[in-house]
Amino acid sequence: MTEPTEPKKRSSLEEKFPRALWVRLIIYIAVGHLFAAFIYLLFELGAQHQ
Repeated sequence: MTEPTEPKKRSSLEEKFPRALWVRLIIYIAVGHLFAAFIYLLFELGAQHQ
């Protein structure tokens, strides 16, 4: 009886969050990390020139 409930949970999770939302979320996280890395690089380069 536990096996049929697990696919229902998974399908309800997919219904709550459509595939496009997951793709957008992953893109936003990747862009956010790239932006943070760029800011970190600017601070590191600025600290070396002092």
